Parts: sequence; structure tokens; C-alpha cells
Amino acid sequence: MIKKILITSVVLLAFAGCSEDKKQVVVKAAPLPVNVVTVQNKNVPVWMKFTGKTQAVSAQGVRARVSGILEEIYYKDGDYVKKGQKLFKIEQTDYIASLAIAKAQKKRDEAALSLAIADVNRYEPLVRDGLAARITLEQYQTKAEVLKADIASDQAKINQEVLQLSYTIVKAPIDGQASRRLVDIGNLVGKTESTLLTTINKTDPIYAYFAPSEEKLQVISQYRDSDTMPAYINTGYTNKMLKNTNIFGKVNFSDNTVDPTTSTVSMRAEIPNADHKILPGTFVYVNIFVTDKIKAIAIPPETVAEDQVGQYVYVMDKKNLVQKTYIKVAYESRYFTLVLEDTLKNGDKIIVSGLMHLKKGIELKPTDVTDTEGIEAVVKKHNLVPDMPKEKE
Repeated sequence: MIKKILITSVVLLAFAGCSEDKKQVVVKAAPLPVNVVTVQNKNVPVWMKFTGKTQAVSAQGVRARVSGILEEIYYKDGDYVKKGQKLFKIEQTDYIASLAIAKAQKKRDEAALSLAIADVNRYEPLVRDGLAARITLEQYQTKAEVLKADIASDQAKINQEVLQLSYTIVKAPIDGQASRRLVDIGNLVGKTESTLLTTINKTDPIYAYFAPSEEKLQVISQYRDSDTMPAYINTGYTNKMLKNTNIFGKVNFSDNTVDPTTSTVSMRAEIPNADHKILPGTFVYVNIFVTDKIKAIAIPPETVAEDQVGQYVYVMDKKNLVQKTYIKVAYESRYFTLVLEDTLKNGDKIIVSGLMHLKKGIELKPTDVTDTEGIEAVVKKHNLVPDMPKEKE
């Protein structure tokens, strides 16, 4: 019995010795390799990008305002026409005849007026001398006044007939590109309604409509430098004629109502289009310049995380240890996030890789990638600050 107790004691002592040896072994973790970006407080021009669609500045339907047979077409489908240029001719025979009748009626009434005035002039001395009844003179005077009114009505009828005749020559109401003709020669037009003959789109300049969210509009309103914001559009097409072409203009309209179904606000940029490369209805990217005066620090957007307290980033301190820093975001975009200076400062090193493995106090082995992933590199890589055209003196 005593022998068994001694053996058990030796075994327990052996295990106890092993446990003490394990407690004494301390293995220090190797520093975690990460990439860092050194941030600087530099003014970054803020351009906001939206999807949009172009629309003609003016789209006019050209209609027949009088009825008749279409006799002539003076343009070719797709021609660029000038305001006042002849486009169509409608049969004129009936309108020329109506004008002639109206002129003839006026001549008859003028002749009758001349006779009435002569009667008045003849009877006035007779009445004055008591040789004729006054009532007869008054009848001639009344007849003369009625004929004067008839002549005024005749002139109005002539003016109307001249106008109707002028409508038989259909002219372009604006400068622009005419679409295909919708009626052929020989067709009856304008009989029961004003027939649409063609449409004309004025496309120089051209409008590009886009719809920022209500939140983005608040950012624009807060930071915009001026009432007239520069803008440019591009199409993203692979076509050589339009590929990577930035066409500059300006924002000239913002609606005063939020669309309740989409929570967006309609805005419009006016873009010069002298060569007519951009057609109405084209899908475009609209880029608007907001400001370059925000005092903030730009950081990569993928470095920003959020918890119950707020948004934060991981920063490497002077001892190469991980620190968690809460930030105040001024503006977020696809390529960078602007952070107010009171939460980050010049020279801070933001950790941009291995974010899933980071915890406060972990020692790091950093590689500075500011030259390739810093804000200046991002701006250059994605052409976030386009070359603005020089203003004409």
C-alpha cells in the first residue's frame, strides 16, 4: 500500500514539473507585415460623378396649320436647318382664291362708302338751308359709318387670309436637325387636326440631365464654390470618336423638389455640341466640380470601418503599434474619403492592408505605399482632376 502511494506521488510531481516548464516558455509573436499610407492635409478638388442622359435644348414638332394636299418638300431627312427655312409647301389654290374674294369685298365696300360720303356731302347744305329732311341726311351718315366698319372687317378678313396663305409654306421654327418626314407628297394634311410633318431638335448646346440623391445634393450645397458649377460629360464608349472625350460645360439648373419615389433631385448641365457628336437620348457620365477648398485629409475608402461608436480607421503609432482612431467624414467617393483634420493629422500612417487581422496594440512591420496608393497617386491614376479648358479672353 505504501509502495503504491509513493509511485502515485512521483507521477504527480512529474506532471507538476512539466506544467511549470510550460508556463516558463513565452513565445513572442512576429510583427504583422502591413502596408501604410502617410496622409497629408492637402486640398483635393472634389468632382462628383453621376449617370445621366442627354436631351435637346429644344425639340419642336413641325405641324400643318392649314389643310390641303402636300405639294413640296424642301429638305432632306436629317438635314440641319435654319430658323425660317422653307420645309414644306401645301396646296395654295383655295387660299389664294379666298384672299382674292376678301380683297374684292373690300373694294366693293370702299366704293359704296365713297357714294355714301358723296350723299352726305350733297345733303348737308340742303338740310342746312331747309330744303331736305334731316332724317335723310342722318341715314346717309349712318350708312357711311356702317361701311367704314365693314371695310375694317374686310381688312381683318384679308389679314386672316394672308396669314392662312402664309401657313401653306411651312418653315423651320428653330435652328436644328430635322428628322425624317412623316408625310409624303400627295397626302392630305391638316384636315381634322394639325398634322405632324417632322420634328426639329436643337442640339447645340445640348442638355445632360442627372439626378443626385438628396444627401449628395446637401453635400453639393454645403461645399460648392460658386453658383455656376463647371461640369463635363463623357460617354465611356469605345468608339474612337467619343472614347475618353471630356466635353466641358456648366450646371445651369437644379430642381426645387425632391422626387418622393427616388429621393433624388433633377439637375442639368449645359454642354456645347457644335459638331453634333452627342445626340439626344445618349447615356453619359456627368461630372460636376464642387470645390477644391475643403480643409480635409484624403484616405482610401476601403480603410474606413464602423462600429456602434462611429466610423474609424487603424493608424500605426510611432512605436509601430496598431491604434484605433475614430474619424469625422466630410465627403465619401468611390476613390477617396475626406476626413476632417481634427480627427486625423498630417503625417498619420493609415494601415491599408491586413485589416481583418488588426487589433489594438499589435506590433507591425510596415511598408509605406504612399507613392502608389496615396491620394496623389489615386488622383493621377483615375484622372480625377481633368484638364480644364482655358477661358477665352
